[in-house]
Order: sequence, then C-alpha cells, then structure tokens
Amino acid sequence: MSVVPRGVLVSALAALSIPSLSALAATPATAAPAASAVPAAHHAPAPPGADLMPPPARPGDETGDHLIVVVRHAGRGLDGTYEVSCHPTAGNHPDAAGACRTLDANTQWGRDTFAPVAPDSICTMIYGGPATARVTGTWAGRPVDAVYDRGNGCEIARWDRMVPLLPRLGSPAAAVPARPSLA
Repeated sequence: MSVVPRGVLVSALAALSIPSLSALAATPATAAPAASAVPAAHHAPAPPGADLMPPPARPGDETGDHLIVVVRHAGRGLDGTYEVSCHPTAGNHPDAAGACRTLDANTQWGRDTFAPVAPDSICTMIYGGPATARVTGTWAGRPVDAVYDRGNGCEIARWDRMVPLLPRLGSPAAAVPARPSLA
C-alpha cells in the first residue's frame, strides 16, 4: 500500500470529476478507479506517478503571489486600483516592496492573512473614516477576496496591519474636531 499526500489525492480526485468524496469513502483505498472515470489518453504514456502530479505551468499562468487592491474614499492621491506581485516584486503599487514585506510579515502557517475581524470581538467604537479597500487575487497559493473598512477600533487595527499594502491614513482622533471649551 502506498501513501499519497492528501493534497495530491484531492487534486487527483478532482481531475477525475468524482461528484463527491463520499463515493471514495465506500471504496477501498487500494481499488483502482473505474475505467469510465479515467480520461482516455491521446499521447505517450506518462511516467509512473505522473498522474498524481499537478499540471505543469503554462506560459499564460500567473506565477508568484499577485493581488489587486481597490481603495475608495481614502482621500486625494490614495484612491485607486493597484496591482502588486510578490516573489518577485512587481506591479503599479506605490510601495510594492513594502507591501510584499508587510504581507510576508503577516503570513503565518495555519492562519488566514486576510481574515476578517472575528464576530465575537469586542471593539472600541471609534470611527476611522469612510475609507474602504478590497483585496483580491492569490496569496500563498490561496485565493483572496477581502474587504477592509475603518468602522471601529478592530477594523482600524486590521487595516493598519496591512499598511503599506493599504494606504496609511491619519488617526481617527486627529480627524475629529475638538469640542469648544465652556470655561
């Protein structure tokens, strides 16, 4: 009996177009897939184990980590759509190298770099302004679709952890006018 890494097995099953993994549970691990589930080969036979390998990269495939950042309502000179690629660094982001360093610093095994604030978080009710950002693309081999705002202290901290990927904005306290003194 051979051992196959889980990711490779899942990729191989997806390539076979098996409708659900429950069908796999009912099949012994050593059983071969049905002949009708295996696509017909129209080329030379592949080397042993090649059917478990991911397909090779094609010339048009994205390589490395690539993100698109759309910033709105952050202010003049900060709003816009920016692209950043890391590993190697490229793109039209104003600080692509800094953005990549920040992303690398915030990436930890087993944690979503772009995770939203947990719903049960206790956050200060500080409004950080109307700025919003959406980050889409691929990071660390995973798809990204994250939305940022500055609606409370937790969201402001989440935004600030991603500076300079997201633009640095002034502190919320500085944006609130001081109350006139009654004395």
